[in-house]
Amino acid sequence: MDVLLLSRLQFAAATAFHFLFVPLTLGLSVLVAVMETRYVRTGDEIYLKMVRFWGKIFLINFAIGVVTGITLEFQFGTNWSRYSEFMGDIFGSLLAIEALGFFFLESILLGVWIFGWEKISKRAHAVVMWLIAFASTGSAVWILTANSWMQHPVGYVLRNGRAELESFSAVAFNKFAVLMFFHTVGAAYILSAFFVMGISAYHLLKKQHVEFFTKSFRMALVMGLIFSLFVIFEGHYHGGDLAHTQPAKLAAMESHWKTTTNAPIYLFAFPDEKNQKNLIEIGPIPGMLSLLAFHSADAKVKGLTDFPAGERPPVLITFTSFKIMVGLGFYFALATLVGWFLRKRLVENPWYLKVMLFSTPLPYIAAELGWTLAEVGRQPWIVYGLMKTADAVSPIAASQVAVSLTAFILVYGLLGAVGYWLIIRHVKQGPSAT
Repeated sequence: MDVLLLSRLQFAAATAFHFLFVPLTLGLSVLVAVMETRYVRTGDEIYLKMVRFWGKIFLINFAIGVVTGITLEFQFGTNWSRYSEFMGDIFGSLLAIEALGFFFLESILLGVWIFGWEKISKRAHAVVMWLIAFASTGSAVWILTANSWMQHPVGYVLRNGRAELESFSAVAFNKFAVLMFFHTVGAAYILSAFFVMGISAYHLLKKQHVEFFTKSFRMALVMGLIFSLFVIFEGHYHGGDLAHTQPAKLAAMESHWKTTTNAPIYLFAFPDEKNQKNLIEIGPIPGMLSLLAFHSADAKVKGLTDFPAGERPPVLITFTSFKIMVGLGFYFALATLVGWFLRKRLVENPWYLKVMLFSTPLPYIAAELGWTLAEVGRQPWIVYGLMKTADAVSPIAASQVAVSLTAFILVYGLLGAVGYWLIIRHVKQGPSAT
């Protein structure tokens, strides 16, 4: 394997592993803040137990996320130095805001929250948790803004072979960044909600700590239902924006080969990239792709064959990632909607609790597929329309990357095993361990 493929595999592995922890940090910080606020307002000790139980899981998850995030950023200098040289003026400023501002704020506040029990008032302690949630979300804002610039570059000028920042406001308020933020954070809240509901279902099936986990389940259910519906509507709007900003990605998402008006969506299809067609097409819905992309069933949608072969994303990966992600998105809405009607009699419906228990990993899969769609669907560009991925890799030996890739897999595998072992052990012990 050459240095380009190895570097891509290393970055993909590091990013996918890191993103196993980021969404839970975002969503669980908000849920713990809500629980602590309930405790302050009611004085009910069960909410305090909830804060301590779910808060410990948050801390374990956060710690592993931090370690993997730091090493991930180093790869921009080691594996992608030409990319860093090309757009460091823009990308560097956004990462600096995230690291020096929100990440440091989050880390300091976490210290106050961990060691501040009984040292500051209950109200102040709850405010600190809300500030942690704010800082976590702020970090996500700037990371996603940096990534969205790679997806849809704005506010720059090309000078001396580099992209230099011309308008910070254009970059910060990039429409693509706003849509990506809401979609990613919404998905994180869904993941966190299903995580809490899944663990709560595990204990409710065993009829352990019934009041504790019923309250936890219901609280997470509200978040899961709201954001499952939100992400569906936001995702539709986001897809329409892709028709203008990344039409090749949109065509690959639907395996749409020929430019046509009244473009259909198929209930099931299987792309054949070699022959530039679909091997299977079942259940066409005429005009649906035109309607979703351009809000008119008669609109023309550009097909993949109208893009140069070297500028098309890998269709099968993009198409499959999108379809599974969308299917899971509708499943999350259905599962939480059913839960809303069963929320007052959860223990009496073990079938539903089993469904939610086994649904716990599904939002993780959906989140990883979402990132796969975003990154693979942008190929062959590392910065859309400006720089190809093949031109961004560092001029280093493939053997060097092979060694670091192996080390990443081994170390991250160990970290993941330890992290999830700690979480699972804490979950099985239940709130009595806090």
